[in-house]
Amino acid sequence: MAVVTGVTGGIGGAVMNRLAAEDWRIVTVDIQREGLAKLSAEWPERVLDRVADVRDQDAVTGAVALAEAEFGGLDAAVGCAAVMAGGTPLWQTTDTGWDALFDNGVRGIFHLARAAVPALLRRPEPRSGRFVALASAAAHRGLWYLAGYNAAKHAVVGLIRGLATDLRSTGVTEAAVSPGSPRAAMLDATADLYGLADVEEFAQRQLVERLLEPEEVAAVCWLCGEQASAITGTVVPADGGFIS
Repeated sequence: MAVVTGVTGGIGGAVMNRLAAEDWRIVTVDIQREGLAKLSAEWPERVLDRVADVRDQDAVTGAVALAEAEFGGLDAAVGCAAVMAGGTPLWQTTDTGWDALFDNGVRGIFHLARAAVPALLRRPEPRSGRFVALASAAAHRGLWYLAGYNAAKHAVVGLIRGLATDLRSTGVTEAAVSPGSPRAAMLDATADLYGLADVEEFAQRQLVERLLEPEEVAAVCWLCGEQASAITGTVVPADGGFIS
């Protein structure tokens, strides 16, 4: 049983599909009603959708409560909700852009943790709860005109490392996943910020010399399973060998 946020952005939807195909039951969370309903309709027996804004703690808490009520408990939470903002040097970044990055991409993960971790801890021992957050290659390298995004994704990694320390010896583990350049809404938004005519230009920034598919990033859904018990407080790169 899992909760996945930000499912209409590409990677989140691929995570949902991967988990559903592996017989997970899932509550999906997103602010985009139509896209959310379309995705969840593909798995009518396994997926319940919840239209909610991750910036709203009560809404996220309600999604976790729904998972517990309908499925009998929570075993994993995956935070994929985020936005892209930037396109200027840091000193020209607006408060609006900065707040959007942190309210969605960092506070949203915090809200999910604050709602999901108590539910994960309510599972009987020995526990195997999993908390996974989507970071980015931007959490490890500086990207041109995206200093605010860099900062937000570094914050996600720091949050995961701190949370893992808080949850030591509980059986609940935490990990971040750092994608490179997957075909997703975030990459389209980044291309717009850079004034690129074709997102394919990002392919040369990865050693695989092609864009990644969201399903390739979602392959790390094994982090949600019991077999990932040794992976905690760290980052798993799914970045195609990101180099710049």
